[in-house]
Amino acid sequence: MNALLYMASSGGAWQLLSKDLPPFSTVQKYFYRWRDDGLLRTINNELVMAAREREGREASPTAGVIDSQSLKTTESGGIRGFDAGKKLKSRKRHIVADTLGLVIHAADVQDRDGAPAVLKSILKRWPWLRHVFADGGYGGPKLKGALQKVGKFTLEIIKRSDSAKGFEILPRRWVVERTFAWLGRCRRLAKDFERTIASAEAWVFIANIRLLTRRLARP
Repeated sequence: MNALLYMASSGGAWQLLSKDLPPFSTVQKYFYRWRDDGLLRTINNELVMAAREREGREASPTAGVIDSQSLKTTESGGIRGFDAGKKLKSRKRHIVADTLGLVIHAADVQDRDGAPAVLKSILKRWPWLRHVFADGGYGGPKLKGALQKVGKFTLEIIKRSDSAKGFEILPRRWVVERTFAWLGRCRRLAKDFERTIASAEAWVFIANIRLLTRRLARP
């Protein structure tokens, strides 16, 4: 695990692992095993609950903030789309802050079309998650109808006030933007280097595990 945390932070290739860590072939073998058997997701979930309880909250969240970001893909990357807004070939990463419910898909799919898949993927693990905050990109009856099929979610769209001038901090939106900023400190996530969606998801969990272990280690 230390080797994977190192790779997430440094962004280096498998063959460039530090010599004081296990051989890259061994690390790679465990990465694929833990990716496929769900261990990385399980570790992430346990750390999320521990961090929440440390803050005096219930272990399982009842509300989350969903957002997405477009990431440039490399030549070796797998499925990708074209983000017309940002003019780049990319994948779109969705997260739900606090639980890191994550789905990767081609970026030419609208934000609101990715939300049901994200929420469905975390419903079994976080059955009490019922209220979802999102920005205007997730608005519209199509998403609400899709969410009703997934579970009993209530959706609250966070909008900038009409009277606001210049930059305005929207507290609920700021939560997930801050999460993206924290994850962005890991160089492995600067671009989407992965050939598969499963690997891209696994590295986000590793980055969040790194964040949570450091936080829980503080006195």
